Amino acid sequence: MATTKRDYYEVLGVGRSASEDAIRKAYRKLAFQFHPDRNREPGAAERFKEAQEAYETLADGDKRALYDRYGHLASERGFSNGGGFAGFGIEDIFESFFGAAAGTGRRGRVQRGADLRTDVTLTLEEAVFGAEKEISYPKHEVCGHCTGRGIEPGSEPVVCPRCNGTGELRRAQQSIFGQMVNVSMCDRCRGEGTLVQDPCRECRGQGSVRATKTLRVNIPAGIDDNSQIRLSNEGEPGPRGGPPGHLYLVIHVQSHRYFRRQGNDLLVELPINIAQAALGDELEIESLDGPVQVKVAPGTQSGRMVRVRGKGVPYLREQGRGDLQIRLKVSTPTDLTPTQRELLEKLAETFDGVGPHEDKGLFEKFKDAIIG
Repeated sequence: MATTKRDYYEVLGVGRSASEDAIRKAYRKLAFQFHPDRNREPGAAERFKEAQEAYETLADGDKRALYDRYGHLASERGFSNGGGFAGFGIEDIFESFFGAAAGTGRRGRVQRGADLRTDVTLTLEEAVFGAEKEISYPKHEVCGHCTGRGIEPGSEPVVCPRCNGTGELRRAQQSIFGQMVNVSMCDRCRGEGTLVQDPCRECRGQGSVRATKTLRVNIPAGIDDNSQIRLSNEGEPGPRGGPPGHLYLVIHVQSHRYFRRQGNDLLVELPINIAQAALGDELEIESLDGPVQVKVAPGTQSGRMVRVRGKGVPYLREQGRGDLQIRLKVSTPTDLTPTQRELLEKLAETFDGVGPHEDKGLFEKFKDAIIG
């Protein structure tokens, strides 16, 4: 009797019209709940693998389209997304539906290992100038004792007596069109065609062991918050000797005390007093590159921007850098000394007859325009 796989949408608990984001969230929830490192209850590891298999299919647009059309038959028989069959001739097409030719089950099918993700936190300086970071993350490594075969060295798997090594079970049925042959994966060897009688004592027949891997990674200058870096072949090892998956680094950039990033520009606020704003000044301030000179023009108003070219964030995929934009903020004193108050009062006297006293204010201009 053939095993029955659960529908992938049912496994993840989403509808067939679910978006990619909904599928991703559903998988993360299940992975967190049933991951073997967190949940050691019976059946948790199987639920985790089931969810992982469902996600790998539904998260890929092409695989999902094939699954929606052919169900589990798509992955078991290697259908392509173009009306044809990847690597199959006409005989294999008939075999996929009618079992007309001898099949090979899952044997020889190479699968890539699962992708992994880890988070990397950077300072703003590291994001701007680049950095070399050491990262450690949990993953499975090929078992050194059995070299990934899952059996004790010196022993060999035996041919599955249920499917006679084909990895498939065939059941003939009579129909109005004649005899139809239903082909399904062998439930005893799970399509492998062989059985392991002496599993590896180190990995318990899994072919891999849990480990922590450490890498040194070069972070490129100019990388932004929430960017991803893919490290090829640093993910989980592929089953049955398949190629490993990839490792994705998700970048998080910490907030800076003074500087704020806007695209490839850096923004900073520079307080100046009313004398500097009125008379002008030349100041030296610290940037991420070191000291820079800032010229304050006479009569500067609060909020004016001063741009220093080429002192911003490097462009990630081209030459050059953004700018440092300095917002001048005129600070009004709130705690004057007697001398300062006296000087400001004398200054105020010199403004008599200037400004609103000679020129009409906004309200008066608006009133004149209405009344005439």
